[in-house]
Amino acid sequence: MGKVMNWLRCHAPTRQRWIQLYAALLYNAHLKGFIQGEIYTGPLKNLCVPGLNCYSCPGAVGACPLGSLQNALAASTVRGPWYVLGILMLLGLTLGRTVCGFLCPMGLLQELIHRVPTPKIPKGKATRVLSYGKYVTLGLLAVALPIYFGAQQLPLPAFCKYICPAGTLEGAVALLTHPENDSLFSMLHGLFTQKMVILILLAALCVFCYRAFCRFLCPLGAIYGFFARVSLLGIRVEEDKCTHCGLCLSRCPVDIRRVGDHECVHCGACKAVCPTGAISWKGSQVFLRQDAPKRRVPWQGLAVAGMLVLLGVTLWVANQPGQEAAAPVETVETVETGYQVGMTAPDFTVPLYGGGEFHLWENRGKVTVLNFWATWCTPCVAELPYFDRLAEEMGDQVNVLAIHSNLVTEDVAAWLEKAGYAHLPMALDESGEILASLGVSTMLPVTVILDAEGKVCYNAVGSVTYEFLLEQVQAIQ
Repeated sequence: MGKVMNWLRCHAPTRQRWIQLYAALLYNAHLKGFIQGEIYTGPLKNLCVPGLNCYSCPGAVGACPLGSLQNALAASTVRGPWYVLGILMLLGLTLGRTVCGFLCPMGLLQELIHRVPTPKIPKGKATRVLSYGKYVTLGLLAVALPIYFGAQQLPLPAFCKYICPAGTLEGAVALLTHPENDSLFSMLHGLFTQKMVILILLAALCVFCYRAFCRFLCPLGAIYGFFARVSLLGIRVEEDKCTHCGLCLSRCPVDIRRVGDHECVHCGACKAVCPTGAISWKGSQVFLRQDAPKRRVPWQGLAVAGMLVLLGVTLWVANQPGQEAAAPVETVETVETGYQVGMTAPDFTVPLYGGGEFHLWENRGKVTVLNFWATWCTPCVAELPYFDRLAEEMGDQVNVLAIHSNLVTEDVAAWLEKAGYAHLPMALDESGEILASLGVSTMLPVTVILDAEGKVCYNAVGSVTYEFLLEQVQAIQ
């Protein structure tokens, strides 16, 4: 019994670990999403969480700041990405890379994987050079490519699509493992295989190298690193106490050149080994003047109480009954296009996969539901079964059409053949003009619902559920 207690004491979670676990639960508070296999689309999804947490995770209640940044940059021809940039600046100025050390679920996962007892790769010149890779990833995949292809009305969140292990693990794998999403297995293609290989390789690397993804590839860490010197929270060194013994640098698990620089994740390892107490938290100065008499204020208790209240409110909001049927993330009813609510939609003709064409005006007389999607868009793929079900159950009363915009990186026909949708008509917007005419040409998925006379009753960006579609159609009929 004594050995068991000693083991428990030695392996008890640290304060950092408790905060990491809390943040992971807070970000993924939509617990019934894991049970039902559906993505949360409620009002909290409009907010960006600080850490890397995939939007498409069944439990996610907020948006990933990195994914939001790429979509905002791709949509810069429609609106400026000021909201997302403002959020990132606010997080950088207040928290900095403290997010990486305490508030990022991917950081927690990497640290747990690294605890596997194996020989470890020590930091050195090679790892220091590789640490600049995340800035290349940021500039190329998270900024340059989204802007370049967005200007051509071809949205490409390149980092999310080709690299992001959080998207693969939390989005794809979490959805695929649910029994309700068995049909998604038939939709898997080479891109998913590529991302799974990347995920497995990164996980294996993290066994031998501390936080390999954070140090070498994560663009979000690169962004927060720009605010290392000015962030409100972080690690600071009191020069008058420092003896320059170098113990802090040798004990640090990442490639810092000085305590608190752009590579520092504020894990606190240096603070624990400093023999003179020269290292402390910058945030302590905000709450307590160093020259003032210290009062016994229960800061720790108040912080814990506040965290519990925040978690409780988030859990309550995210798990309200009927939350999945909430309106999508962003409505576009005010966009000056022919698809404004109340206006008659302009006619169009699109070729159907399998042969034939769909003429919008020739199909008046019934409610028409249009879904604009792409194979690379995880929320798009997740909601396609709802449109297929609507076509199966109400096909005699409703025109349902899924339109793949010309944002193609793989063989869509082959992809659809694997998917095997038996009831849902599929079309290709070859020129991209139809999606562009909606005024949201760089954001997916888009759902448009027309009444029997061809007037727009609903036009919005974001995921929907079958219950929501059915409610909208029945309200029009």
